[in-house]
Amino acid sequence: MRIIQIIDSLDIGGAEKMAINYANALADKYEFSGIVATRKEGELKSSIAENVNYLFLKKTKLIDFSAILRLKKYCVENKVHYVQAHSSSFFTAFLLKLILFRIKIIWHDHNGLSEFITARKSFVLKVASYFFEGIIVVNYQLKNWAIKELNCKKVIYLPNFTKLESEPNKSTMLFGNEGKRILCLANLRFQKNHFLLIEVASLLKKSHFDWTFHLVGKDFNDDYSSKVKKAIIDNDLEENVFVYGSKNDSQNIINQSDIAILTSQSEGLPVALLEYGLNKKPVVCTEVGEIPLIIKNGLNGFIVPKYDANLFYKSLINLIDNKSLQIELGNSLHQTIMENNSEQAVLDKFSYWLQEK
Repeated sequence: MRIIQIIDSLDIGGAEKMAINYANALADKYEFSGIVATRKEGELKSSIAENVNYLFLKKTKLIDFSAILRLKKYCVENKVHYVQAHSSSFFTAFLLKLILFRIKIIWHDHNGLSEFITARKSFVLKVASYFFEGIIVVNYQLKNWAIKELNCKKVIYLPNFTKLESEPNKSTMLFGNEGKRILCLANLRFQKNHFLLIEVASLLKKSHFDWTFHLVGKDFNDDYSSKVKKAIIDNDLEENVFVYGSKNDSQNIINQSDIAILTSQSEGLPVALLEYGLNKKPVVCTEVGEIPLIIKNGLNGFIVPKYDANLFYKSLINLIDNKSLQIELGNSLHQTIMENNSEQAVLDKFSYWLQEK
């Protein structure tokens, strides 16, 4: 089988990481595996394996005929059978299908706004879905929505997967005291709800002033970002909450942290949570998306209702005041991830589903 992944950029993000994870893993499994970045390269380019074929499409507008023709030529020359289009790149794959009809399109929906799925704009997607061979979703809300709203009935839920990678770059050094760092790996987007984190940080400063929060993820320098930074200043948290922007040495950053958190108001299945687990970090997360399928409260982490700053704070205190509990829950989460979100288990399901009629 010959397959390529399509993703709009290689900036650091969950969908982008998963596109590369699939490309790298399938290169060891299939005859040909490639990845195409349509609009923008980024820091994740360095994560593409040597045996994965790479193309930067340099798409400059929504309908870029020259870019689509380059993609067609690439697919013909490499005898590509399947195009796995991630998130909004489905539109590029759809245009390709119109001029290279033999191509089979798999749409991979990573929508992190699953809590607000009813508000999703979907007219173009509905039209394009007539041409999909299948749809992969990262949570059951998305699966139910796709079956109801789209015109492709071959839909499967596949959990995200990841694995530990060696990182040649270990340049990021976190501020704060060693042994007292709390990490949040999440782009600065409103669905990640960093304002809940700031509420919790304000509470924790009163009881454990020497513990610090570390926000790592893409900073879009937009209105949301400005409000987050202003809230940090307004709450006198400049020495307690640090914003780093996008970094490409996440494992190095996780290893410098002691507790890992997600404060999201909406999620699919966050890759950050899988990375926390692989690195045996104890976690506190909000009860959104597919997180409750992974985190069992008090057994392999703590999970709290979204927006509940007090309960989130109390869960953090449980971990901060009990080092043995940190180790216990970190090890339990690692076991959960290895059993349910391993590369081999997910790819076996993917390959079987792909070959189903």
